[in-house]
Amino acid sequence: MKNKKRILFVLLISILIFFFMTGCEKVPAGYVGVKVYLLGSSKGVDSEELGVGRYWVGINEELYLYPTFTKTYVWTADFQEDSETNESIDIQTKEGLTVNADVGIQFRVEPDKANVLFQTYRRGIDEITDSVLRTAVRDVLNRLASSMTSDMIYGQGRVELIEKATEAVKIEFSGKGIIVERLYWIGTMRLPDKVKQALDAKIEQIQKAEQRENELREAVAQAKIEKAKAEGTANQIRLESQQLTPLMIQKMWIEKWDGRLPQNVMGDKANLMIPFPAR
Repeated sequence: MKNKKRILFVLLISILIFFFMTGCEKVPAGYVGVKVYLLGSSKGVDSEELGVGRYWVGINEELYLYPTFTKTYVWTADFQEDSETNESIDIQTKEGLTVNADVGIQFRVEPDKANVLFQTYRRGIDEITDSVLRTAVRDVLNRLASSMTSDMIYGQGRVELIEKATEAVKIEFSGKGIIVERLYWIGTMRLPDKVKQALDAKIEQIQKAEQRENELREAVAQAKIEKAKAEGTANQIRLESQQLTPLMIQKMWIEKWDGRLPQNVMGDKANLMIPFPAR
């Protein structure tokens, strides 16, 4: 009889420990928790966010975790990235051309608005990232790209497009518990081959034209420098010639004379100046 009671006691303790361990969940560092009651009169979201620690989560409850640190996610065609499916985003240009791109996002959840986030979308952070955020980013990019041509998006306009999209997405999720820090392109955009070849050729022509303009500007600048040098040299020569008098020329000749007479003097009109020391 005593053995049976002891066995029942051990079994009861084991059951209690099992339920305690399975019902106790952890909110790790860098996250905030939201406890949701699934059934009963208290059904709904707990009015208080749960900070870092361990909490009892019963059969009638579910705990959602939201990151308060900056989370990075990429929607890409590469299956080796965050998803095993193609999550790249299609963008329609002004001409109706479809441009495909890989887009990254960095965001975080406001700790004091985690309840608002769950009440708004009723989903965990992974589902919000895969559906809500991606849909918002795709819609904003398409709305902005509808007024841009394909060569603008593929060229210099891509930076402006992603910057405007970042600001628009920030505003859309403001007050809903998500702080969008930035959007960014990953790699180059994907276009139909013929369109890409035509755009690449156009960009190459523009670059060559810009190079020729730079070379022309450099040539003009160099010509101005050479002209200025020539004018400076001419002015110097003119100034020096104006300053040379017969007496100065004779003085310069005397200073450069080495004291030796010329060995040959031609003609009867040859004139030789020999300096004599003053007495």
